[in-house]
Amino acid sequence: MHIEIRGEAFEPYQELQNYQQRIAEGQYGATAVFVGTMRDMNEGDDVQGMSLEHYPGMTENYLLAISRQAAQQWSLLDSLIIHRVGDLLPNDPIVLVAVWSAHRKDAFDASRYLMEELKSSAPFWKKEFLAEGSRWVEHNTPGQ
Repeated sequence: MHIEIRGEAFEPYQELQNYQQRIAEGQYGATAVFVGTMRDMNEGDDVQGMSLEHYPGMTENYLLAISRQAAQQWSLLDSLIIHRVGDLLPNDPIVLVAVWSAHRKDAFDASRYLMEELKSSAPFWKKEFLAEGSRWVEHNTPGQ
């Protein structure tokens, strides 16, 4: 399992392809992938940009802990989380979560678990920039 916080832009599908080369061919039958990008709207307002902050050390430890929990709960071969911090614009990739398993159920379930835990509890703070000012995001959209 690998987690990484990045202060610069990344291309999620290239990262996925590069990381997947570490996993032995023929072992995985399923790869579940989630890519989150910045939206240009929130709470009915147009959002022109966002600044995403984290607490170094604490955030990485949290992501590692949920990755370990997923590996204990499901039969996983590997997992990858890359999360962006800093200034972002609409359509910029924010997060990549990927899970490899022998079977799809474990890959799907673990991927959803990682993403929901990340969105609901990871120590990240978002400040949105609107046409008229800025605001801190107080809560994330619930998983559906």
